[in-house]
Amino acid sequence: MKLKKSIALVTGASSGIGKATAERLAAAGYTVYGTSRRGVQAGQLPFSMLPLDVTRDESVDAVVKDLLRLEGRIDLLVNNAGFGVAPAGAEESSITQAQAIFDTNFMGIVRMTRAVVPHMRRQGGGRIINIGSVLGFLPMPYGALYAATKHAVAGYSESLDHELRTRGIRVSVVEPAYTKTQFDANFLEPDAKLEEYDQIRASLEVTLKNVMTAADPPEVVADAVLTAATAAQPKPRYTAGKLAGRLRMLRRFAPAAVLDSGIRKDLRLDARSVP
Repeated sequence: MKLKKSIALVTGASSGIGKATAERLAAAGYTVYGTSRRGVQAGQLPFSMLPLDVTRDESVDAVVKDLLRLEGRIDLLVNNAGFGVAPAGAEESSITQAQAIFDTNFMGIVRMTRAVVPHMRRQGGGRIINIGSVLGFLPMPYGALYAATKHAVAGYSESLDHELRTRGIRVSVVEPAYTKTQFDANFLEPDAKLEEYDQIRASLEVTLKNVMTAADPPEVVADAVLTAATAAQPKPRYTAGKLAGRLRMLRRFAPAAVLDSGIRKDLRLDARSVP
């Protein structure tokens, strides 16, 4: 993609991966607009901020309309907005909470895509990059709902890329592993906690905190987004960081039983007592 006067829209850009991505794209020459549900002021940031709630159709339509009014086109959409639930058993989230995480993490991408694609078709091209996770191709015990949303994002992205490729629009998903952001600090607590899971919830929180000390900075993900955005022949899926790359190789080539055992060993699941 030619970057001169290319317009990028990055959702969830007030912090973490979204902020790092917006800054990286701006440094590369894009005119970048970030979004935040709280409408954070850009201040000294090298990009503008717009208010957006990806769970509301009218908010999505309004931000796309505003950006088209300001710039006349959208060349790159980066769907990053999302949230997770603190480590918990799948049954510890109510149906309402399960619907909420899908509404943001998956349906938010669907809303943004439906709003932007007609304009990309008319202008003859564009790129859509969805921030997924290694949990889009691996299971996450005690993170089943989040993993399910990322599996959905991966499947949607690859299918959409086939649909839109002949129209000059390419779709990729970027899949990082553990990343040092405030994401885990903003986890929602499960809203239907069960006493049976108290011990393992507490133990997993300690395990994940230890793992996060060696996590990649968000700039690693931002670099992968820029690679996907500017590639002459973009790939449907990109991993971000060495760990994510190793996990992708293991998923492709390791026997299922070996991978299964490795996941349980890393999370110390078989060492934990069960009431």
